[in-house]
Amino acid sequence: MDVHISFKEKFAKIVQPKLKEEFDIKNAMAMPTIEKVVVNMGVGELSKDKEGLESLTKDLSQITGQRPAIRKARISVAGFNLRRGMPVGISVNLRGEKAYNFVDKLVSVLLPRLRDFRGAKDSFDLGGNYTLGLTEHTIFPELNVSKSSKSRGMEITIVFKNSNKEISKRFLELLGLPFAKD
Repeated sequence: MDVHISFKEKFAKIVQPKLKEEFDIKNAMAMPTIEKVVVNMGVGELSKDKEGLESLTKDLSQITGQRPAIRKARISVAGFNLRRGMPVGISVNLRGEKAYNFVDKLVSVLLPRLRDFRGAKDSFDLGGNYTLGLTEHTIFPELNVSKSSKSRGMEITIVFKNSNKEISKRFLELLGLPFAKD
């Protein structure tokens, strides 16, 4: 009988012991964890289309289970026809159980469904945070493609606590995220 363990249990029972052993982490408080997951989408020309922006906000809300915050321009840029206060993006910060559930959905459901997926790119910053860019937000199973807005790209950043690039990469590999072979 195949019993599915939760992502957080997998982290506690499988990932933590391996990370402890491989990186010689003695203190439990020094163990790397997922602090938050940030999901960002640019709105582009939808900044002037209130219905389109609302549709995109609804889509991101269905994907993450949380209402996104609308990010507004801080300065005016005449070359981009952008005025201060105009919406330029939407974002969601997921923490705790929601963050772990989102990473679980990303690793075990979404990425395996992608056509021609050859592994995730190695895009870590110096703090060990990982950013994954997707070209279409409509690939999420929660969305009804016929009712959702036009396909847009999105950026998913997994922010780690107590980590660096090497530890974060191993952490994600143990959780099941396949990385592309260079």
